[in-house]
Amino acid sequence: MTALRAFLALIALAMTPAVAQAQTWQPHPGAPAVDPHRYQADQHRLEMDRLRARADQRDTFARQLETETRLNRQQIEAARLPEPVQLPGPRALRSPEEELALRQSASGRRAAAASEVGQIDTWLDRPRD
Repeated sequence: MTALRAFLALIALAMTPAVAQAQTWQPHPGAPAVDPHRYQADQHRLEMDRLRARADQRDTFARQLETETRLNRQQIEAARLPEPVQLPGPRALRSPEEELALRQSASGRRAAAASEVGQIDTWLDRPRD
């Protein structure tokens, strides 16, 4: 029993250093201490994070400016005096003879426009050779 306990303690002590070692990158003998590819990848990752943070700041600033612009516009529109409503003036009174003359001239203009359109329609509908 004592031998078994001693054997188990020996195994536990033998495993302890292996567990305690950190798993870090170890260069090969003769290789540089810094892995250039890993260093470059870290630089790229950090630069991308920086660019993303700046883009987020710009987006936030743009949203803030949009909100301020909207509020300023609302304040300006609220401070503006409303335009007075102008009612149409009273209709000019004409004599029945003037009304008759105006109606006849309007009907004459309509008839002239219709005849001109009719001439265009007949010209467009002419038989083509």
